[in-house]
Formats: sequence, C-alpha cells, structure tokens
Amino acid sequence: MEEHDEHRFRILVCIDGSEESYRSLRYAAKMGKGVEADIVLLHVRQMDHGLRSGGLQVSVARQNMLEWGLELPGIQYLKKGKDILVEVGYMASDRRAEFSHVDVAGDPVGDNKISYIGRNKRRVILKLKVAADIASGILEQWEIGHYDLIILGASERWSLKKRRSFWDPETAEKVAMHAPCPVMVARQLLVGHSHLIYTDGTEIAKEVVRRDAQFAHLTESFVAIVAVAPDVESEPEAAKNAQEAREIVESMGIDVFDTIIRVGDPVEELIEAGADHSVIIVPDSEEKGLKSLFTRKMEVDLMRRAQCSVMIFR
Repeated sequence: MEEHDEHRFRILVCIDGSEESYRSLRYAAKMGKGVEADIVLLHVRQMDHGLRSGGLQVSVARQNMLEWGLELPGIQYLKKGKDILVEVGYMASDRRAEFSHVDVAGDPVGDNKISYIGRNKRRVILKLKVAADIASGILEQWEIGHYDLIILGASERWSLKKRRSFWDPETAEKVAMHAPCPVMVARQLLVGHSHLIYTDGTEIAKEVVRRDAQFAHLTESFVAIVAVAPDVESEPEAAKNAQEAREIVESMGIDVFDTIIRVGDPVEELIEAGADHSVIIVPDSEEKGLKSLFTRKMEVDLMRRAQCSVMIFR
C-alpha cells in the first residue's frame, strides 16, 4: 500500500542509477532505522510509446521484473537499490513481496510496484513510474504517498553516455519548490557527517531547527548552527538568533558542535560555511509568516552552487 499513513514516517528516494542516488539511499536507510520508516525507491521514466518487452508478453514481464532481470528502463537501478538495503541490514533478503500494476494510457508497461513487508510492518517499495517528465512524476508520487522527506541526487551526469540524471536544474528546482514536504537535493551526501542549520530567529526557523536536529540525530550526524547578518549593525541580532537555536537543540539532548555567525550575502556566506558540512538546511522562504533574508531565487542559487547537499525544509 502506498496510501498515506500518518503514524509512519515515509521517505521517498529518487533512484536514477547514479552513485549519488545510492549514497542518498544509504543515508535514508540510516535515518529510517531510527523511526521505523517506510522507504520508497522511485524511478521515473518518460512515457515511451515504442517500448518493447524483449519478446516476452507484457503480463509475464510485469510479474517477473526482478526474477527475470528484464531490462525494462530503470528496473535494474531499483534492484540495485534493494540490494543495498539488504546489505545495510534495512531489510531481509527473504522478505515477502507483493506486486501491483497500474495501466498508463499509451505506454505498454505502465506503473509497476513491488512491496516488501517486514515483521515490524516496515515497508520497502520499489516503484517504476511513467510520467510526462521526471519532476512531474516525483510530485505525482508525493500525491500518492504523502511523504515526510524526498531525497534526490544532485550528480549532474552519469555513465559514459552522458545521460541526464535527476539533477538537471529544471527537475530538482521544480521538485524542491513545489513538493509539500522537505526536499533534500543530495550532493556528496555522507552519513555521520554534519548538518548546518540556518536560522533567522523566526518561529518557523526555530521549528526547522527542532525537526532537522532530529534528522541529524537519526543519521548520527553532528549539528552546527549558522546565522547570517546582512550588515555589521545586525550582527548582534544574528548572534542572538544563533544562540536561541543552539539552546533549542541542546534542550533536546543533542550536542551542537559549532555556532557560526556570518556577515554578508546569505547565499555566499552559506556556500562558504557549508563547504565543511554534509547538508545545509534552510527554511522554505514562502512559508507563511517567514520574514527571512531568503527568497526563492536565493534558494535556487544555493542549490545550484553549493558543494554539499541542500535541504529546503517545510
């Protein structure tokens, strides 16, 4: 079942065959173990009216995707993702599997899903989805599952054929800007490294500090706080905001290993400060009531230029 279950944490990991997407999956598995999360591995392919099933009947192909090793576009990427989850101990290799299919007009294979359910009811789902474009497919999948976190890799290109991965600017930006949940655009994502959480002192920013500190704790990542003042006169206020954020995290029993105060352009300062961290976290600039230095244009700029992962938190 993909229907939303408000009592379970759900992570959608977009798999495109790149190493970055598999690093993202390992990160999701680390986080998911702490909350007994359901993890959905999603590969989106654009509709292909001319797709052939290699001589097999399509019904047979659907039922034997993994067992037959059929070269349907994307299925081998999902199978590798499943093998990684077995390798890291997130799921047992002998989990019971359930297969389901939804016809998609104009495409011979349609949407296909294999669900693995463990003894603790934790689900791992492999989803091969067809859509008009990749970003729309990811956003449509959120409508089906109502996820708590979406992760997609930011590697620009992969393989000798220079095929596009999920990280083309239009795809990543559309997902990050329009998904109703936190979205992490992952670049060189490491488990057990550090989260750099941006704060501007607003109530929404404080809530982001609380929630992402929990994310960091689940992945055994360190927590650092950063505040940026637009000018020297505003530096005391930024320092106050950072101290309040630090106290919030420490009140949760989580250590803060660094508090950073910067003066200048927020994007430039975050890119520089984030070079030593695994993820930069910023609140969604369009959240109601958020009076931030950040704008949507600055969020996009940060995603494009940062050398580490970026999470837009809403």
